[in-house]
Amino acid sequence: MVWLLNGKAVLTISNETGVLPSINPNVTAEKNLVSPGDSWVFVLKHTERYNQGKVTCDLQGIGSKTASLFVQEKGSVKVSGDKLAFMGHLALFECHAEEWYPQPTLQWWMNDKKVSQAEYNISSEESGRGLFTVNSNLSVSAVKSSYVDCLASVSALPTPLRSSIRLTVVAEVVEEGDDCRVPLAVTASLSAFLLLLLLCICTVLWLRQRRQAKPSQQEGIRFDQSGNKRGFVAEVTGGKDNLGYLSEGPTGADYNELSMETHSNMDFISLHKVPDVVSSSPLSMHTDSQAQVCLSEESSKNVRRITTV
Repeated sequence: MVWLLNGKAVLTISNETGVLPSINPNVTAEKNLVSPGDSWVFVLKHTERYNQGKVTCDLQGIGSKTASLFVQEKGSVKVSGDKLAFMGHLALFECHAEEWYPQPTLQWWMNDKKVSQAEYNISSEESGRGLFTVNSNLSVSAVKSSYVDCLASVSALPTPLRSSIRLTVVAEVVEEGDDCRVPLAVTASLSAFLLLLLLCICTVLWLRQRRQAKPSQQEGIRFDQSGNKRGFVAEVTGGKDNLGYLSEGPTGADYNELSMETHSNMDFISLHKVPDVVSSSPLSMHTDSQAQVCLSEESSKNVRRITTV
């Protein structure tokens, strides 16, 4: 039994000794234990694209059988796109499969459900080495959070290659259009009201502080007038002003009226000068005491008026 690959003998099997040594280390044969009789399986250890073609089993003197060998190459696949989208908006995804032979088949799945081919497009291109690159774009409406899968496969693969991405759908908080004018108008009105309220509070505090300052100024003027009147009386009588004296008389507005009235009456009264100190001797004690009593009686009324002011 001779095995030929694209018309070239690569392996010989003897009916007596079995597989004979071959100059091609990439090929071998194994005994088929399932099939009855003398049956062998041709094995290519590392299949390359140049091995593609015709494989022939030639039984010398009996006959031959030929089969076609197709060699495929598995590339890579990767999906990218929107991971976050507002509800109701379109979400875009792209699937990129490169270095495949032959051109691979692409499919889209969402939440383990196949997407209709009408919802996405496919484009492909062939490189210089005869390998294919395929791109596909998918646009879906964001309704709920989903897993989006892109599958690439060729006939030789038992399971397609898969690349996944998760789409998270969120509710839109900010509204567009004229609806934004209402919150802005409310905010502006509230700001104006707060500013007006602040101005009113500042005005009230300023007026209160001003009213509290007026009595202090009037009291200072009142004490100033009282001091001037004392100095006037002391100057007329030639006496000294007692700065430690405090009046026990009325205060406030009544006190002002009484002070003005007393001052106006004093203009018509002739004041007598009262000496500050009266000296006396033991010899003239009696004489001076009489004079002092007379003098006191004459000027007692005047002294009382002076002290009242």
